[in-house]
Amino acid sequence: MTLKVQAAESRIEQLCIEHGLKMTGQRRVIARVLSEADDHPDVEELYRRAAVLDSRISVATVYRTVRLLEEKGILERRDFGGGRARYEATEHGRHHYHLIDVDNGKVIEFEDPEHEAFMMKVADRLGFEFVSMRLELFGKKRQSAASASAGKTTPRSRRKGEQT
Repeated sequence: MTLKVQAAESRIEQLCIEHGLKMTGQRRVIARVLSEADDHPDVEELYRRAAVLDSRISVATVYRTVRLLEEKGILERRDFGGGRARYEATEHGRHHYHLIDVDNGKVIEFEDPEHEAFMMKVADRLGFEFVSMRLELFGKKRQSAASASAGKTTPRSRRKGEQT
């Protein structure tokens, strides 16, 4: 008798099962890739990563699976610019925000309890019960003082009697 040891289910696999989705081998691969992503992959990047693990996965399967997971509330679509939707797992109850580097598209997640408390006060003041919010900041990385000054030429001081 042989025992097949299965790795622990990923977070997204667990959500799929809780939502009653049939977990095919290819869906499991896609769910695992999404769960392990520390970025916000688009469908094409998700396909590239999944195909490394299972060469039988087609880009159409990835599109269908992502659409299904989005419809079930397991994934959230994000638009960080650049003309492509990117995805992350839905995090019910956890509020986090995104800072997008407009130069390279890198997405940095952060939390800010003070900002969240302020938004709750705003909702309350306007007669609403706070449910959720989304915050996306777009920015450019500042140059450090050292690298900024290295690229600049500074006017040299004139010696007495020297003309320009």
